[in-house]
Amino acid sequence: MTSFDEDELCFPQFLNSSCRKIINPYIVSIIAYITLSSISVVTVFLNMLVIISISHFRQLHTPTNLLLLSLAVSDCIVGLIMVFQIILLDGCWFLGDIMCVVYFALDYIITSASIGTMVLISVDRYVAICDPLHYSTSITVKRINICVCLCWMFSVLVHCLMLKDNLEKPGRYNTCVGQCVIVLDYVAGLVDLFLSFIIPVTIIVVLYMRVFVVAVSQARAMRSHITSVTIKCSTKVTAKKSELKAAITLGVVVVVFLICVCPYFSVLLSGQDSMLDASSSAFIICLFYFNSCLNPVIYALFYPWFRKSIKLIVTFKILHANSCDTNIV
Repeated sequence: MTSFDEDELCFPQFLNSSCRKIINPYIVSIIAYITLSSISVVTVFLNMLVIISISHFRQLHTPTNLLLLSLAVSDCIVGLIMVFQIILLDGCWFLGDIMCVVYFALDYIITSASIGTMVLISVDRYVAICDPLHYSTSITVKRINICVCLCWMFSVLVHCLMLKDNLEKPGRYNTCVGQCVIVLDYVAGLVDLFLSFIIPVTIIVVLYMRVFVVAVSQARAMRSHITSVTIKCSTKVTAKKSELKAAITLGVVVVVFLICVCPYFSVLLSGQDSMLDASSSAFIICLFYFNSCLNPVIYALFYPWFRKSIKLIVTFKILHANSCDTNIV
């Protein structure tokens, strides 16, 4: 039997059953801890600014901004659960089997809810650009609230069912003490792949391709001082300039999101084993985490209302009476 030094084991007291640590150079470990910790803190802070801004200022209670609020909530949770990934840097899990399943369940649910929100954002922009006459009646705050709630509820329900075996008996698939592993059967993995990636991404790409074509046509029309342009998917009415700008901004958000989340699902599409070892999937998980930090940065670059709301928040002016009615747009 091979023996290991105590400093190589996650739990030295269990010499025959403990998992081995991932031994990295000291400088690499320090850089990794500092980088991930910084991303976690910045992600939570920036997305809290988005959440407070949209929640506090009444003028920002629009259908599109409510979708951004849903995305910010999921991004903020991502920043919080990055703590678990930091713990796993050396390949050891010290929080018990229940927390291991909770971590993976949150990861699945948030990923699915985020992609679902991206689909809703794509639908919102499609109607705003391709059918501007009916946007105000078709896309309302009440309907968006219902869609967002259904999106989150569906994500929670589906993934709790998929992880049923792991939730009923946490740690059943661990091969050593200190390991954090879950297993999805073939059917559950296939269903998750289609519901959380292939179908939503197809919808997003198709809708945004149409939005892009229409936006380009309308931009050319406006540059030519034409007040209307014929578009197959709508009437002879062009969308407002603000709607076109919003489509571009949210298009950037969608593209960046897909770039960051596609590697994870590419692993599944490549036909690799369905057993997901948390430490071995650190890179693709961290890439998804980093996207959550980028979204508020994109808002700050493209949305003047977000920059203005940040100033009011950090200077504590939102604590003033009737600050929720401030003209922020």
